[in-house]
Amino acid sequence: MSEGYDLLVVGGGINGVAIARDAAGRGLRVLLCEKGDLAGATSSASSKLVHGGLRYLEHGDFRLVRESLAEREVLLRMAPHLVRPMSFVLPQGPGSRPRWLVRAGLFLYDRLGGARSLPGTRALDLSRSVLGAPLREPGAGFIYADCRVDDARLTVTTARDAAERGAIILTRMALVSAQRAPDLWNAILQSANGVAHEITARILVNAAGPWVIDVLHRAGLAAQRALRLVKGSHIVVSRLYEGEQAYLLQNDDGRIVFVIPFERDFSLIGTTELPFEGDPATAAITEEEIAYLCRAVGRWFANPPRREDVVWHYAGVRPLYEDRARSASAVTRDYVFNLDAAGPPLLSIYGGKLTTHRRLAEHALERLQFYLPKMAAAWTAQSLLPGADLPAGGVDALTAELARSGPELDALSAQRWAQSYGSEARQILREPLGQAFGPGLYEAELRWLIEKEWARTADDVLWRRTKLGLLITHDEAEQVASFLARLTAPAVPREFAAGAPAGQTAYR
Repeated sequence: MSEGYDLLVVGGGINGVAIARDAAGRGLRVLLCEKGDLAGATSSASSKLVHGGLRYLEHGDFRLVRESLAEREVLLRMAPHLVRPMSFVLPQGPGSRPRWLVRAGLFLYDRLGGARSLPGTRALDLSRSVLGAPLREPGAGFIYADCRVDDARLTVTTARDAAERGAIILTRMALVSAQRAPDLWNAILQSANGVAHEITARILVNAAGPWVIDVLHRAGLAAQRALRLVKGSHIVVSRLYEGEQAYLLQNDDGRIVFVIPFERDFSLIGTTELPFEGDPATAAITEEEIAYLCRAVGRWFANPPRREDVVWHYAGVRPLYEDRARSASAVTRDYVFNLDAAGPPLLSIYGGKLTTHRRLAEHALERLQFYLPKMAAAWTAQSLLPGADLPAGGVDALTAELARSGPELDALSAQRWAQSYGSEARQILREPLGQAFGPGLYEAELRWLIEKEWARTADDVLWRRTKLGLLITHDEAEQVASFLARLTAPAVPREFAAGAPAGQTAYR
């Protein structure tokens, strides 16, 4: 069956779902297809930060830093349960960038983004501060503010809002081919069970991230821009220090490494930057990268992590626009559009970063305005994501409210729910919690993730929509997988069934 849409968006990472959300909110008929899970690749493999990119100033990316800092403020308002302020300690020592240079960079960082709600930079004597306790030789340093975020939850929550506004979100649905007709794209999509579906769309948006060139080939087109693939890897270890501050450590090769509090009991360390070739789906951390990250922390920390301390690791491929920079670190993190209008339009997106996804979506639709003259005006700058309408007192107040709801939900789980779902956690609690599958994971939450968030596999639940894979046992993970398999048997998406109503989501 063929159905007509204004936009076919290919790619369920943060940029794809942001474009789908923005477009649906402007009254467009939107279908997004993702060959795997939402945030299944680059968008769940970040350093989990919403930040301006302090180090980008070294490479002269002032426009990107200015936009990122402005977007940091927007996202703090848009999703206060998912995006939360964090202090970053930047120690100085032998081999660091000159103190005057760091001070000048932080001065610019405080002022480039316009109005800000976060505190400004302060100089520190870390030898006299509790913040210097983890360091081998605490001395001079600085403290500045940025934000942490759950990248995969931000992606899924954005997709939920897109669906609520009428977009169709199809996961496990790959683009097989796309061909131009005089006024439309004819596209063939294939579901995970091998069933093919034909749709038509006025415009094709290629937001496939590391696979952007592959999508062009499936549309019978050659790439007009180049892509540089850069692998970034992270490790997770048991908590290295007390406190909720992060550390930005300057390594002896000129790069920086973050050490970030993660999931209460752990520290997240990253990232590496290595050229990558091949299928991005096969990206994996190497022993050399693990050693590099442990050694980088060891330059600064009195008790650095060892290889045997690593409890989890992940790697992702950044699809950066090829600007011919000498090193992976110097390649721009800005985004670039390529609009092919030799027939029905195809807009391809190169580069981009988590922090600027909302603005990228606005810019993408600005580029398509000529072809969509009836499209409504931009609207997302003042919007809220699902769950963002927190009570007075924010996440802490909601955590206390959830903890009072019943004895089954312990305090730590209440906090996780408040930070993951915001005010929508109340909806999950309307049903009995049901069977327990591990630390704080109940049947009610699993059903929510299946019915509202497109979860299909244990990895979808344990490593993307939650990080309970860090706590759960092998047997408990098997129980989760079995439960999901029973409730998510492959079926033809209802959007392709005869008489399916427009604008319905695909998770039932």
